[in-house]
Amino acid sequence: MITIPEGRFFMGTAKAGQDLFSLDLPYDDTEQPQRQVWLDQFAIDRDEVSLGEFLGWLHRTHRPVSHDLRKLIDHMITVHAVQPETLTRWPALYVTWAEASDFCRTYGKRLPSEAEWEKAARGDKGNLFPWGHRPPVAGLAMFGQYHVHEIPIVTSVENGEEGRSPYGLHHMAGNAAEWVDDWFGIDYYATMPDRNPHGVKQGRYKVVRGGSWKSAPTLLRTATRSGASPEQRAATIGFRCAKSIRE
Repeated sequence: MITIPEGRFFMGTAKAGQDLFSLDLPYDDTEQPQRQVWLDQFAIDRDEVSLGEFLGWLHRTHRPVSHDLRKLIDHMITVHAVQPETLTRWPALYVTWAEASDFCRTYGKRLPSEAEWEKAARGDKGNLFPWGHRPPVAGLAMFGQYHVHEIPIVTSVENGEEGRSPYGLHHMAGNAAEWVDDWFGIDYYATMPDRNPHGVKQGRYKVVRGGSWKSAPTLLRTATRSGASPEQRAATIGFRCAKSIRE
């Protein structure tokens, strides 16, 4: 795990303008107003949880492999001749929010808060993307892919060094989008506390961050917010774990 130091960072987006195609602009108004937020020190996984790690956890905790995930694995092995060793290094996919949360807690961790995720992705200088302000290109992130049968076009969780965040995290943009702990609050940024915000108390959707292998560049921005039903299983959503650090 990588330790993220305590301190303030800019969360959200302040800019507004007339150029509708600028990546500097907010994806939508849920990431406004920009706030300066203090976070206590915490640790977060460098890599997304791998498919192999997730399948191992399902086996050890006597949980079934979902129909969607089993179908994907069988298809990749029998039709595309992908080796099992390669699949195990993919990001975990077709994971519900509860499964992601339970996985992390099994190992004494938890899902990161939305604020923790954003700080780990952009650093304390307000990076537009994890690697800086350059628009995404191949090599920096796995994004903009398409498959008619929704076959994930992803890369190993250990890859991504060129597009790493200021703290050294991999795939904070693209590959798999990631569940975080918070419920999605449309106007939460206007009212959230300045220290260690943890989202609204309840909601319909859980926050998903980072964009995926399918996403357009604007969804890879470190401030872009999205959400999904916590029961949803998607070929685009995975997760990583975090942990509080007490001095």
